[in-house]
Amino acid sequence: MNPPVRILMFKGHSAGIGDLLRSSAAWRVLKDAYPNAELHLLLFTREPGYPSEELIREHHLLSGFSLVDKRTPNFREWRRFWAELNKIAKKIRPDLVIDFEPDGLRTSLAAAWFRWRWGARTIGINTLPGRNLFYGRASISPQKFAQKRGLPLPMDYADRDFVALSALGLERAGCPIELDETEAGRQARIALRRDHNLPESLPLLGLNIGCGTPDAIGKRPDLGVLSELIAGLQNEHGMQLVLTGAPFERDVNEQFCALHRKRSSARIIDLAGKTNISGLTGIIKACALFISSDSGPYHMSVAMRVPTLAIFRWNNRTHFHSHPWVRCCIGSDAKSVPELRKAADELLVAHAKTPNKF
Repeated sequence: MNPPVRILMFKGHSAGIGDLLRSSAAWRVLKDAYPNAELHLLLFTREPGYPSEELIREHHLLSGFSLVDKRTPNFREWRRFWAELNKIAKKIRPDLVIDFEPDGLRTSLAAAWFRWRWGARTIGINTLPGRNLFYGRASISPQKFAQKRGLPLPMDYADRDFVALSALGLERAGCPIELDETEAGRQARIALRRDHNLPESLPLLGLNIGCGTPDAIGKRPDLGVLSELIAGLQNEHGMQLVLTGAPFERDVNEQFCALHRKRSSARIIDLAGKTNISGLTGIIKACALFISSDSGPYHMSVAMRVPTLAIFRWNNRTHFHSHPWVRCCIGSDAKSVPELRKAADELLVAHAKTPNKF
């Protein structure tokens, strides 16, 4: 196969920050395999206008990001859906289309159409017998892929993209997800130090309580556990606490602040709702340690290789990242604080010894 020039990648799952960022490991492997190729991401979504779109449009590995609304309850919406695909095809003119989705009819039909109408080579996943007919080349099923590589089921979200890439002979080989600080992030990082009179020598401790949407509240760590952990780190390392969060997470940040002030008199900088998703890249980069629930900023911090402590309420291993700069811990009650503290200290010590190690 001649090296592709323009690769169009189909994703059809949630538009959440973490869900999209976890695909960046596959983008990196593709970029390394085809360094001269443009990578374009096409998201089939039921949530157009999601905040993650701003961040992904700026991603350094992508030459373009498009989306189509896959809600098609009637014939008129189906016509609109195909018109949007046609517009994207004319703009990008891909010579290779990769459908990362293991299930669903829309992306399969779209891949077949790109192959028939535009002559693109197409890659997909042969999840069920006959699905391979939609593609020029299809990989083995996700189950067989995991079995051959000794991976647990359900698979880590970043590993799932490599099922399709195995049809090209490409493997993850431990490649992490990645994200660069944006220009808006750089400005936010400079403004944080300047506006709050924070000397460069003062280490910043980022905390994202997060999980502010109704379906995610159950994943939010206990505020008392967070307060005890943070107070210990402040006392030991003299760190300045910086809270992050979306506008709708201001209330939980205020609840934490009220609780934490009973334990510590140290200043708290609360940035909930004061930075956009692009600016958050700079706030995270400024931190010596970033602590987060299982939410978007956790994946952003991991992708930026900032020392990251992720606190889960239960053993949700499909959301874990396994890299030297990450610790994923279960923190359901006060008994877990010593383990969380040990993980945080390990990250701080490793980072202090070799700041550029990660």
